Amino acid sequence: MADGDVRVSAQLVIPVAELSWRFSRSSGPGGQGVNTADSRAELMWDVVASAVLSPVQRERVVGRLGARLVDGVLTIVASEHRNQLRNRDAARARLAVLVAEAVRPPAPPRRPTKPTRGSHERRLRSKQRRTDVKRMRRRPTD
Repeated sequence: MADGDVRVSAQLVIPVAELSWRFSRSSGPGGQGVNTADSRAELMWDVVASAVLSPVQRERVVGRLGARLVDGVLTIVASEHRNQLRNRDAARARLAVLVAEAVRPPAPPRRPTKPTRGSHERRLRSKQRRTDVKRMRRRPTD
């Protein structure tokens, strides 16, 4: 694994060659360096053309992150830190979390079950007890 690669999981590593960066001035307060430092980092990764994803993984990523993709490219923006290096690290970490969540296999479907006979009887007994308590609170009738 080269320096700058993004480790998504033990089996999936996005190489630095597939990532492209763009830097610009970050908005907000910053003091003297606000107009000189390009600290805002944009990380772009072409999901559709990626060689590290299997067809199943690519289908999952495109299906789950389709709203965030522009022409098949996923863009992550980081500008919360004051220096570019920390913003680059933040963007890489955010990309790893996002892709790991997207390639995760779907949860198995829920198997419907019936309540046991004992739980059914306990439920009915507790309902009957509650009914009896409320009946005892009523005004007696002749």
